[in-house]
Order: sequence, then C-alpha cells, then structure tokens
Amino acid sequence: MAKKRRPQPQAAASQIKGGEVPVVGAREPCPCGSGRRYKACHGRQAAHAATELVQRPFEGLPGECDWVALRELVPAATAELTLKGGLPEGVPSVTLATVLPMAWPALRRDNGAVMLGLQNDTASGDLSRDLADTLQRALAAEPGTPVAAARPAPDGPRLQDLLDPDAAFEPSVHTGFEFWVENAENATGEVAASLERANAAAIPTSRIPGLEGAYWCEAPEKNHLRWVTGHPEEQLLDALARLHAAGDSSLGEGTRLVGSFRAHGLVVPVWDLPSSMSAEDVAKPAAAFAERLAEALATDAPLTPEERRARGGLTNRQVTLS
Repeated sequence: MAKKRRPQPQAAASQIKGGEVPVVGAREPCPCGSGRRYKACHGRQAAHAATELVQRPFEGLPGECDWVALRELVPAATAELTLKGGLPEGVPSVTLATVLPMAWPALRRDNGAVMLGLQNDTASGDLSRDLADTLQRALAAEPGTPVAAARPAPDGPRLQDLLDPDAAFEPSVHTGFEFWVENAENATGEVAASLERANAAAIPTSRIPGLEGAYWCEAPEKNHLRWVTGHPEEQLLDALARLHAAGDSSLGEGTRLVGSFRAHGLVVPVWDLPSSMSAEDVAKPAAAFAERLAEALATDAPLTPEERRARGGLTNRQVTLS
C-alpha cells in the first residue's frame, strides 16, 4: 500500500494568500498545508518571539495588578476601557472581557460596541502589542462580526499607546458569562445551552474591595485568596519571610500562606482559607495584612536565620505561570 504523502512546501505555499500564514491554535494543522501541527511548523516563529518575552506587558497601565488577575485568575469579568482621544465614530464603548464566546480574540457587536478578549493565545512575546493589534482591528471591523487571531507588526502600537493612562481601571467580576450576549435572560436554544455549560465551569470568584489585585475564589475542599502584588519580587519575598517567621502571615484562624507564583512579571501570594470563609469574611483580615506587609516592606535590616529559612520555603513553593 502506498504511503500517504504530505503536501510539499511548494504546493502548500500556493494555499496562502499574500504570503501570510494565519495564526491558529498550537495543536491545529498549520494553515500552510504542510500536514504538521501549527506549533511544529509556522508556529515556531511565535515560539522564537517568546524568547524575547516582555516580562511585564501591562506595566504602565492603570490597574496593572488587576490586568494580570483578569488574565490568569478570574473566569468571568469585564472592565470598560478608555481610549486616548476618545471613541471612534460608531463605537459606543470598548469593553475588556476575560474570555469571549468561541475564544474569539475580539468581537464587534451589532450596535458597534467592541469587546476585547484577554485570555487568548498570543502570537508574539509581547501580550500588550498582541492585544493592541486585536483592538485596532476590532475598532475597524464591521458591526456584528468576530475578530480572528493575527500576527501583529513588530513595531505596532501597544496597549500603553492606545489607552488613556489617566482613566481608572475598575473590573466587574461576574458569576457567569451572560455578558456575552445582549438580553441574556431571554436566551434560548443553543445560546442558552452554551451559557449554561460555560457558567458551570466557572470557579466562583470575588474581588476584594479596596485591595488592587486581590481575589477570593471558592474551591471544592478549601477556598483561596490570590493576591497579585506590584512590589519588586526580592523586596516582597523578604517582607513575606519576615511576617511568616513572626507568625503574622496568616489571615486568621484556619488560614495559611502556602506560597506564591509569578505571572507577567508580578508575584502572587496565595493563602489557603477554610471552605466556610467567604469573600466578605476575608476582606477585613486581608486589609490588616496589607498594613503589616507595608511595615515589613519598609524594613531594610538583614534577615535573621529564621527569616532566611522562611524565605527559602516560600521560594521553593514558587511557580511561574507566564
């Protein structure tokens, strides 16, 4: 039996218009027609770009810690975005969303409003540039259409170039994904079924008022507080070690600082909480911890042996997400 032959590069190239290979999922067949997965073919370019990763893509934006939280921690949330120079004609609003239907990078609603998805695969090592490119294409898209993934120009604008640096960033956390559709309460058929499936998979999450980047979430066996911080990593770890060695790192009875992870250049301490501890219950202890942390951050004395051991334990339990 003759073996199946993969499309040859010369033949595959004819399938691509304008010499541009569209961006697809890493495990999907490469659009060039090579027969290989995208990540093993033209997706390698994106992998090479990742070696020049921008460590803090949201640095300089208002609410950097909340940007990171919405990207990595929060299932369903939205935030209104303010553009430099105001909104283009025919665009009543621009809304950031944690995720959009079908994992679309963005969409332009029938009424002209733009929604930008945050939790998507990116084509380069600069998440801010990828999102800015998607936003620009969404602003120019026809109403009622989604925006596909694409590779941004290496010298294209970043979010910091498009968004008003003086505008507040105020995320709204939702219990489900009804923000996907207008008049969601009247949804029927497949739309209603899709919302029900998405909502069932969302982990209950709440933002802690007054504490940027702090989010409570409910888990099957225990709840958690995950707090994206903007402090320099070495200084923060020293301060956490001081508090941990002094027995001041918990948020009350039954709670425990279990470690931290890095995400987009920021450190995210994580606490285990009793399953009975709600977001409202943790708000006051978290605010008190913020005061203790500020005092520890202001201390520059060398770490004691006990504090160095505590720091080593925290470092060993640190994981990098991105």
